[in-house]
Amino acid sequence: MTSPATGSQATVSQTTGPKLGFFTRLLEDAPAAQRYRFALEQIEAAEEFGFHSAWVAQHHFSAAEGGLPSPLVFLSHAAARTRQISLGTAIITLPMENAVRVAEDAAVLDELSAGRLEIGLGSGGNPKSFPAFGTSFDDRREVFAENLATLRTLFTGEALPTDHRLYPAPDAGRPSLDRRLWQATFSSGGAGAAGAAGDGLMLSRTQPRPKDNPAARLDEVQLPVIDTYLSQLPSGAEPRILASRTAVVADAADLPQLREITEPALRAEADRLVGYDTSGLSLDELLDATDTFLGTPEQVSERLRHDRVLDRATDVSFQVHSVPASNETALRSIELLATEVAPALGFAVTTERVH
Repeated sequence: MTSPATGSQATVSQTTGPKLGFFTRLLEDAPAAQRYRFALEQIEAAEEFGFHSAWVAQHHFSAAEGGLPSPLVFLSHAAARTRQISLGTAIITLPMENAVRVAEDAAVLDELSAGRLEIGLGSGGNPKSFPAFGTSFDDRREVFAENLATLRTLFTGEALPTDHRLYPAPDAGRPSLDRRLWQATFSSGGAGAAGAAGDGLMLSRTQPRPKDNPAARLDEVQLPVIDTYLSQLPSGAEPRILASRTAVVADAADLPQLREITEPALRAEADRLVGYDTSGLSLDELLDATDTFLGTPEQVSERLRHDRVLDRATDVSFQVHSVPASNETALRSIELLATEVAPALGFAVTTERVH
């Protein structure tokens, strides 16, 4: 077996569709240690079934919001348990971080994983966490820009104003980490900034709709964001567009129970997700409004066929949230996504590895 340190290559199926990815916020109803074991099992399963990438979220202080404050620490363990799957953060809340510390941790992890790290970044959306890190929510965009500039300097091998350089230094044999940066945004302005920098664009699984058009489809909202991103990319730069989507793919016999447990969980956060009152919606209408794909492989595939963002994305990452799925449900969904949904829609999966 090839170790993570020596690395390996994987071929990718020939397809025009986006590369298949998996994402978790580590939200199972379990203690932290168990959540981490579940996430590792899911990432290993994703690799086994040919997923190109696995992504984890960062959340501070609240187990209910997300169970992982230190994604790079977690991914270093995932790197030791896997061989070829790319490992990414979705996202690191950069204004709450020391940029030099992030750069050093990322550089070490990238060495340990033989260049499999992808770094998704954002400015943050929860005002409550900022004071603990010595910054404020109101200043987050300015601090984000400053910290991002520091990351770029270090990842390209350049010196800081203090004449310090990153160790371990960038490996000339692989794309530098500054070419594996992604920015998460809801807005065209943020997408334009990501494009101008040559970074990847990360799109959310759902987002609030315009007040003057609350019934807008998600792709209707996100396609202009993609257009702005592409318009600002430097000449010759390859676009990188990651679309996150909620999809729980299940066997028909398991769907009634999944729908029953999903309804109260989804109703509890639906208004926050879409930005309007959803109390009068049926469950099926609620699933549609929150862009939650819950069904058999055939049902999920049919709904995803109408998502025009997936025609423009280079990558798509699937998560089970906001469905309160068990680890077993998540593992089965990973399998069905890879073996039935991906072939039906032309998503790219990894095939036999070349050592």
